[in-house]
Amino acid sequence: MSTTRKHTALPKAQILIEALPWLTRHNGKTVVIKFGGNAMIDDDLKAAFAQDVVFLHHAGLKPVVVHGGGPQISAALDQAGIVSEFKAGLRVTTEDAMDVVRMVLAGQVQRELVGLLNQHGPLAVGLTGEDAHTITATKHQPEIDGELVDIGRVGEITAIDTGAIEALLADGRIPIVSSIARSQDDGHVYNVNADTAAAALAAALGAETLMVLTDVEGLYEDWPNSDEVISRLTASQLEKLLPDLSAGMVPKMEGCLHAVRGGVTTARVIDGRVQHSILLEIFTDEGIGTMVVADEKPDATAAETTDAQGESS
Repeated sequence: MSTTRKHTALPKAQILIEALPWLTRHNGKTVVIKFGGNAMIDDDLKAAFAQDVVFLHHAGLKPVVVHGGGPQISAALDQAGIVSEFKAGLRVTTEDAMDVVRMVLAGQVQRELVGLLNQHGPLAVGLTGEDAHTITATKHQPEIDGELVDIGRVGEITAIDTGAIEALLADGRIPIVSSIARSQDDGHVYNVNADTAAAALAAALGAETLMVLTDVEGLYEDWPNSDEVISRLTASQLEKLLPDLSAGMVPKMEGCLHAVRGGVTTARVIDGRVQHSILLEIFTDEGIGTMVVADEKPDATAAETTDAQGESS
């Protein structure tokens, strides 16, 4: 009986021991997680995500969650009889649409996420970028065919104030931030890209890690010809790849680039369709996504980028 018990428990002990160096390394560090994709709409994945974030908290890390809500916003706009339109990969956000965006992000998606985390204790606190001037933006006008195009209340982030988030972290809470920004100039609010918001917050907080949940395994080396995932690349290598990436990956990878160039130690794109992908990425030797790091040495950058485009070590 005791022998059986010992054997069944041993793998659990080995898993915990494997996590030990990672727990030591990340203890007390801030990790910003962009919650999105399939993980937002599948109930089992949502529950697993909440467990992962609470685990990070109890393991001594300081998680901050930033979320968007594309599918939920589209559904609510349909219900309100407002047509969803996209230009340059961004949602055209009229005044009426902005009211719906604000309601869905702050009143629906954020509330559900706070509720899921708080099943595990009084931990999560929801806020939007409007609160305490956390995220400030000005009107963003993308360039299409050489001309600036008005896409409504879509914002470009101009400033981050981390005061409210840092106060919550110091109080042992988990901030859940909706990607809405206050206006720098006209008293309105803006819809901001959640990948961009997460990256800006990670840099401003001096986070150890930015993690972006996606619906793919990571950054593919030669998509669609190959499904090999690049497991690690430097900022300069990523910058060279950006022009050839699919539209959906661009804001995610630009966010990773911004984060590591802003002082974040690592930025990771991970597959949010895999349950507990956050724990697998942070606490195991293998990792499961694509990790972006800063260039090691200025004088070595050129040599690295020429011979390591497809590095997957």
